Amino acid sequence: MDPELTDELRTLEESHLLPTIRMDRDQLALILHESFTEIGASGQFHTRQDVLDHVQDEDPAQRILEDFVAQMLSDNLALTTYTVARTDLSDGQVHRSRRSSIWIRERDAWRLRFHQGTPM
Repeated sequence: MDPELTDELRTLEESHLLPTIRMDRDQLALILHESFTEIGASGQFHTRQDVLDHVQDEDPAQRILEDFVAQMLSDNLALTTYTVARTDLSDGQVHRSRRSSIWIRERDAWRLRFHQGTPM
């Protein structure tokens, strides 16, 4: 895969993990596709609206992305997989999860279409 495209997708993944973006409804809405769905690390299913409605409810945490891999599934569809080490800022506990995302490119912009987190 093109290294520049891999870097672009990694930057996009890292951006939606930043607390400043995760907790900003407007910025997060720009990243999430209108048909976005997620299966969270809790196993619960979430729609785009669910995520946007609860961005302020999330506890602040530092998230570090590791073992990033990107693959093109078609000309406008990419799959990313990686591990996240999430450190809770309140108690310092570290939680790891395996993540996968599907990104779709529409009108020359990548939008997050699907995301899943699985605890490790």
